[in-house]
Formats: sequence, C-alpha cells, structure tokens
Amino acid sequence: MKNTRQAGNGFRIERDSLGQKAVPEAAYYGAQTARAVENYAISGLRASPSLIQAAAMIKLAAAEVNSELGVLDPEIARAIARAAREVIGGQHHEQFVVDVFQAGAGVSFHMNVNEVLANRAIEILGGRRGEYTTVHPNDHVNFGQSTNDVFPTAMRLAALLDLRLLDPALRKLSRALQTKGDEFAEVIKAGRTHLVDAVPVRLGQEFHAYGVAVEKARAGIAQAADSLREIGLGGTAAGTGLNTHPDYRQRVAARLGEISAERLRSADDLSAAMQSNLAMAQFSAALRNLALELIRISNDLRLLASGPNTGLHEIELPVLQPGSSIMPGKINPVMPEMLAMVAFQVVGNDTATALAVQAGQLELNVMMPAMAFNTLFSLRILSNAIGAFADKCVKGVTPNDEQCLRYAHSTVALATALNPYIGYARAAEIARESVRTGRTIPEIVRERGLLSSDQLDEILDPERMTSPGLVPPSRKRAS
Repeated sequence: MKNTRQAGNGFRIERDSLGQKAVPEAAYYGAQTARAVENYAISGLRASPSLIQAAAMIKLAAAEVNSELGVLDPEIARAIARAAREVIGGQHHEQFVVDVFQAGAGVSFHMNVNEVLANRAIEILGGRRGEYTTVHPNDHVNFGQSTNDVFPTAMRLAALLDLRLLDPALRKLSRALQTKGDEFAEVIKAGRTHLVDAVPVRLGQEFHAYGVAVEKARAGIAQAADSLREIGLGGTAAGTGLNTHPDYRQRVAARLGEISAERLRSADDLSAAMQSNLAMAQFSAALRNLALELIRISNDLRLLASGPNTGLHEIELPVLQPGSSIMPGKINPVMPEMLAMVAFQVVGNDTATALAVQAGQLELNVMMPAMAFNTLFSLRILSNAIGAFADKCVKGVTPNDEQCLRYAHSTVALATALNPYIGYARAAEIARESVRTGRTIPEIVRERGLLSSDQLDEILDPERMTSPGLVPPSRKRAS
C-alpha cells in the first residue's frame, strides 16, 4: 500500500480501508489517526505517557515472540522492536495525538500506536513514512493482536507503572504523619466528637491515627492492584485467540512481564478477561477510598489550624503564600485545600470509571478509554498532590501547646472520668452545671464535697485520661 505525495504542501496522501487521506508529511502516524484527530476534537487531552509506554511494551513483546515462533519476519520484527523501545524510552510521544475521548474500545489510540511504530520501523529499514509495503500497521505491528486484548492490557499495565509513583508518595505521607505523632506525643488537648467537647487526647494520637489510615489505604490499593496483573493478551478479538500461534498467549504474557518488570499472568479465561473490567473497578475504588481518607484528614487539619483568634488554633501550618487579595495578613491552609480538591476529583473519576465498567456488552466493553483516562488521571494527581502535601504541609506542622492544654483542662467531657467514682447521672448533672454557669468541673465537685482535692487532681489529670487506667478503688470516694 504505497502512498502518493503532494509536493510542497506539507502533506502526504495515504490510503486506508475508507480511501485516501491527507497526513502531515512529518507525522509518524497515518490515515486512521488523522481521521480520529478530525473526529474527536473533544478535550484537547491526550493519552498519558504511561499508557503510551505500556502499549509500546506490548508491541515489543508481541514482535519478539511472534518472530521467535516463526510467524513474523525477523527483520521486520527487529525494526518494530527498535521503534517500540524508542517509544518506551520517551521518544516520539508527541506523535500520539488522539483525544482521550474517542472511539469505543480505544481503537483510535491503538491504531495511532500501530501507525507510529510502523512508520518508524519503515525508516529504520531505510524506507519513507507511509510506505506500508515495508512494514504495515495492521499486518505486522498488530500481528496476532486486536484492540480488544491490547487496550485492556495496556491500561492495566499503565496503572501498574503509575502506581510506582503513587506508592512512594503514600509511604512518605504515612511516615510524615506518624513522625509528627511521635513529635506531638506529649501535647495534651481536648478531643471532639460530633464537633463537641470530648475527653482529652494527645495531639500525637491524632497524627498517628492519620498515618495509620493512609497506610491502610495504601495496602488496599496494593491488594486491588494485584488483579490488574491478570491480562487477557492473546485473546485477540473475542477471547478466542484467533490468528495467534498456540504458544503465543503464555509466551507474550511472560515476555511483557520481563519488559515491564511487573509480575503479570495470563488470565485463565480469556473470554472473561475480554468481557469484564472488574479489575479496573476494584483498583479505581481503592483510589477513591484513599481519597475519602485524604479529604477527612485535610478537613481535620484545617479545623485544627483555624483561627488564629476565632478558631481552634491548636496547630500551625506552614506559611506558604498570602491568603487574600483584600484582607492583609491573612494566611490560608492552602495545601489541605488543594489536597481536598484533588481528592474530590478522584471520587468523581471513580464514578465515571464505575459507569464505564458496568457498560460492557456481550464480548466486549467499549468504554475502556474512559476507564483508562480517569484511573490514570487519578493516579497522576494523587501522586503529585500527596507528595506536595507531605513536604509542604505535614512536615512543617507545629503545635500550639498552650492552646491545646487550655482546651484539655476546660473540656466539659472531663466529667467522663468521674463516672467510675460518682456515677454517670451525677457526673452528667455536674457537666450541665458547668456549661450553664461557666464554672469548672473540679470547682463544682469540690464544692459538693464529692471527692477530695487530691483525688480530683489525679482523676481529672488530662494526661492520665489519654490512656487506660483507674484510680485504685480504696481511693475512689472522699466519704
């Protein structure tokens, strides 16, 4: 299939199954990609680097395995492999020009990959772009493959590649929070439930708990990621393996695992792998669960840092930038705000992914481009946001010790510690009187002669109240 060239206008003419199509002379992509660019001028967003690299890894693995099995010319396979390695290394990414919102199943992106690799392979073999008699996008680059098994494999592998950025960011955040937990271990403050006075806690306990929550979310993501390692490559159009060598399926999965350094495995049932994208739903949901925890933590930090004169002001966040265009001296909790907005986006991305996952019909789910875009977008923004939040916010948090201790001594919930000594009903009565009169819990108890001063000092010590323990029974009551 040779193209004809139009001199001087910067285009070459290619032919596909629909007829002739003008393609920019300098482009590595071809006619099908050019049609997609015209059809899908939707968002201006293009495939993520990880998806491009994952697709190139698949093409590299397929070319090498098909050559070894004797079903693809070795010289052509070597040229395709060299072109694929260039793309894996970050070259030619500007040639992947199809919008993320495109034809179903990712056909347009897949043909963009096939055409770029074919034209680069043609050059490697000494030909000119568009001379597909040398290397053909479908007949050679796509030999033994279909969009229906390549794209789902590529998006799963891309997610695993991007997880290499998210996981270290999560570890950093978890460590930063737990380090602050150790640092704040002696800072006593009022706890709050329902945003209302609760028993005293340690600021370190709060921050340790944040770190544990992040670590649990990280573990959930790792568990969900394992399902991404099961791939349907080799199933071709409908899971049957049509047009592949009998040994191709297992060998290409193994080779792709070597190339990507990921523990991949061929699905037991390729038809199931073609029909279902449950793995993407599980992984996206794990990212959403992380986002929910991050929203909660960011909200807590904003509350704890509120003020300085009219809020809780129990902690100070790093000062990063002016907070108002009109109010001088105002400083806002910008990093927690940013993190919350990123997390909101991740929750929305998961909803879009979930809708795409349930939209599969019969032998294929054609909504995979939406799954790929939303999941990879979530991975990228989470990785960047979490790293920035750990470095620019958490590591610089400082406590307001005096404010924390003042709240610890003034919380009405101190009355909770009186329950074992004077009973719940009497303690509740004292708490209500404290709220009504503004007098402290110890003052009211002493006035009523319910406990001695020494007993009160021990029982109502906020520091003692932050861990299990009771005053010995012989010392419970004053009389």
